[in-house]
Amino acid sequence: MHELTVSPWASLAYLVAGVCFILALRGLSSPASSQRGNRFGIIGMTIAVVTTLVTHVPVRMNGCPLGIGRCAILDRPVVDWLTVIEILAAIGLGAAIGLVTARRIAMTAMPQLVAAFHSLVGLAAVLVGVAAYLNPQAFGISDLVVPMIGQPFAVIHPVSRIELGLGVAIGAITFSGSVIAFLKLNGNMGGKPIMLPGRHLINIALLAGILGLIAYFVTDQSPWIFWTIAILSFVIGFLLIVPIGGADMPVVVSMLNSYSGWAAAAMGFTLHNSAMIITGALVGSSGAILSYIMCRAMNRSFISVIAGGFGAVADTSGGGTAIDRPWKRGSAEDAAFLMSQAEQVIIVPGYGMAVAQAQHVLREMGDKLKAEGVRVKYAIHPVAGRMPGHMNVLLAEANVPYDDVFELEDINSEFAQTDVAFVIGANDVTNPAAKTDKSSPIYGMPVLDVEKAKTVLFIKRSMGGVGYAGVDNDLFYRDNTMMLLADAKKMVEDIVKALD
Repeated sequence: MHELTVSPWASLAYLVAGVCFILALRGLSSPASSQRGNRFGIIGMTIAVVTTLVTHVPVRMNGCPLGIGRCAILDRPVVDWLTVIEILAAIGLGAAIGLVTARRIAMTAMPQLVAAFHSLVGLAAVLVGVAAYLNPQAFGISDLVVPMIGQPFAVIHPVSRIELGLGVAIGAITFSGSVIAFLKLNGNMGGKPIMLPGRHLINIALLAGILGLIAYFVTDQSPWIFWTIAILSFVIGFLLIVPIGGADMPVVVSMLNSYSGWAAAAMGFTLHNSAMIITGALVGSSGAILSYIMCRAMNRSFISVIAGGFGAVADTSGGGTAIDRPWKRGSAEDAAFLMSQAEQVIIVPGYGMAVAQAQHVLREMGDKLKAEGVRVKYAIHPVAGRMPGHMNVLLAEANVPYDDVFELEDINSEFAQTDVAFVIGANDVTNPAAKTDKSSPIYGMPVLDVEKAKTVLFIKRSMGGVGYAGVDNDLFYRDNTMMLLADAKKMVEDIVKALD
C-alpha cells in the first residue's frame, strides 16, 4: 500500500483551519480580543474535523453474490455505515462531556482541568502511535510486507519509525506528567516535592535510554523496542513532575501544554494530517515561549524548574508560620475608611480570591471607590494563581476594565506612591523574602513591591497558613500592614457595605 494522499481541496481546507488557529492565538493574546480568538479556534477546529471525516470515510468491499471472478464490477468499496455511526457517536459523547464539563467547572478548578486535558492529548498520541505500529499499512506508513512464520510482517518506513518513536515518547511523558500535575493541583498529592535520591542521574539515564532506543528503532522495529520506549517515557514523565514544588506549577502547566502540542504534531506526520501538524506546532511553540516568559518572570531557568525549582529547597526556609511575632488586625470598617481617604488603591488578587470567588464583589468595591474619586488599579503577577493568566481571566469574568489591569513590570514602580495596597489572597508573589532572604525557596523571584505602599491591607483566612511555596510571608508582620482575617468574599462584601 502506498502512502495516503490528500486531495487539493482537503489541503486547502486544512490550510484555512491553520490560519484560523493562528488568528485564534493572536486573539487570545489580549482579553479584549479573546472572544474573537475563541471563535476563530472553534471555526478552525470544525473545518479540520469535518475535512478529516469527509476525506477518511470508512469503507468496506461490497462483495459479489455470484461468486469469485464472476462479477468483479459488483465487488466495489461501499461506505461502512456501522463504523461511521461509531465515529459520530464517539464525537457526540466527547462533545457532550466537554460541554457539561465547561459549564460546570469552577474557575478555581481550571488549572486541574487544563492538566487533565493535557493528559488526554498525550494519551491520544500514544494510542494513535500504538495503532499505527500494530497496523502500519492502514496509516500508509508501510508498503512492504515480509512473509513471516504464521503471519505477514509489514516493514514501517524508517522516517515513520522516528515519527512514531518521538510521538509515543512525548505523548507518554505528557500523559504521566499531566496526571501528577493534576493530582498536585487538585490536592490529591501534596504541593511539596518528592525528592528521590540521585533523581538527576536517573532522569538523564532514562532520557538517554529513550533517545537511544528511538535511534535503534529506525533499524529494528521489534516490539520490545517500541513498548520499552513507551514504558520508559511514562516513567520519566512521572519522575520529572514529582519533584517540582507548588510555586512552579504554573510553569509546569505551560510546559505540559507545549509537550502536548509537539506530541500532536508528531502524530500528525504519522497520520499525514497537515492540520494536526500545524496545530501541534502552534501549541508546542506557543507553550514553549510562554514557559520561557514565565521562567523569566520568576528569575528561574527552564532547566532549574525541571530540576525541582522552588520546591526542591522548600524545607531550607522557615516554612510554616512564625511564632510570637506581632501583627496588626483590622476590620472591614478600618479598610473601608483607609481606602475611601486614599488617592490611589492598588488591588493585588491571588489564588485566595479565586477560591473564594470574590472577583465580582471585588469589582463592585473598586467601582464604589472610583465613585468617591479614588484611582483604582489591579496588579497581576505573571504566576499568580495556578496557571498562566488565571487572575486575568477571573477579572475579565467580573467585567473589570482592561485598562485598570497592569502586569508586574508596568505597575511595580507605583507602589511607593500608593496610599493603599489591597492584597486579596496573593501570598508568594508579594513576599519580600524573595528579595532579601537567600535561604528562601522563592529567593530571586520578582515579586510585587506591595510593602512600599503607605498601608497594606492583606486579606487572609487565618495566620496559620502559608503560600503554595510553603514559606511564611514577612509582609504580615510589617508595621504598615493590617491583616483582615476572614473569608475573602465575606470580607470584601463587608467592606462594600461599609463604603455605603
